[in-house]
Amino acid sequence: MPAPQPDAELEQIELDLFVQALKRRHGHDFSQYAQASLIRRVRQLVHAHHCGSISALTTRLLHEPDFLTLVIQGLSVPVSEMFRDPPVFSALREHVLPILASYPQITIWQAGCAHGQEVYSLAILLEEAGLYERSHIFATDFNPDALQRAQEGIYPARDAQLWSRNYLLAGGRQSLASYYSARYDFIKLDQRLRRHITFADHNLVTDKVFCEAHLVLCRNVLIYFSNPLQNRTLALFRNSLVRGGHLCLGLRESLDFAPTAVDFTAVDANLRLYRRNSQPSSEEHDEAA
Repeated sequence: MPAPQPDAELEQIELDLFVQALKRRHGHDFSQYAQASLIRRVRQLVHAHHCGSISALTTRLLHEPDFLTLVIQGLSVPVSEMFRDPPVFSALREHVLPILASYPQITIWQAGCAHGQEVYSLAILLEEAGLYERSHIFATDFNPDALQRAQEGIYPARDAQLWSRNYLLAGGRQSLASYYSARYDFIKLDQRLRRHITFADHNLVTDKVFCEAHLVLCRNVLIYFSNPLQNRTLALFRNSLVRGGHLCLGLRESLDFAPTAVDFTAVDANLRLYRRNSQPSSEEHDEAA
């Protein structure tokens, strides 16, 4: 017999109390996350930890200090792959790296880095373009477990075949296997790819500009945010970029209809690759005032 469906109004009250408890007790604000995604993940947490209800989940969150780590792991979305969407990385190689080459020092911010696959993909792009020695990548996330896994650079060997295919489709110049060692059922990326990467905690919901960057990548994160939070985050990225700097979003995300759209020109709208305009818009003048 199927389990009874929760009362929608009661579930919403429980969800609101859970979000409030998470913010007041631990400082993590999920109030502006997309509701459909948030409730789905909270339900998964309830099921995974045998809580029975969101209220029971909230009780554990309030009274078990170590439970927060499990909650954050469940609410974050650390899903990615190396050279995900190969045409995007091909466009970065073709259109963005030649412009980055004009700078004596290159700063890149990968926001929402998850387990680090795209960060290492960027490092490989820069290495093959001869730019890595004068580059620094800041890779940030609010999930400490994801950051730890990203720093380790160890991944299931079953993913290597797909990633190798992605790499070649993105214009890779050798074999992806030259960048990792394999042992048992895992691959470990070469430590030389780590030498110009800094992994750090940063929360796009509450934190401010992280660095001044020539390129900002945040792919497949905004889709989990409400419209107001998307707009805040896009303004954060704009303010982080040097004039003429580039912004790369996920293929399901866009600057369309965002207030910051006037501050960017599309390099490739289909691939969600944009360049910050050299001149400030009237909106930027208003914000500065």
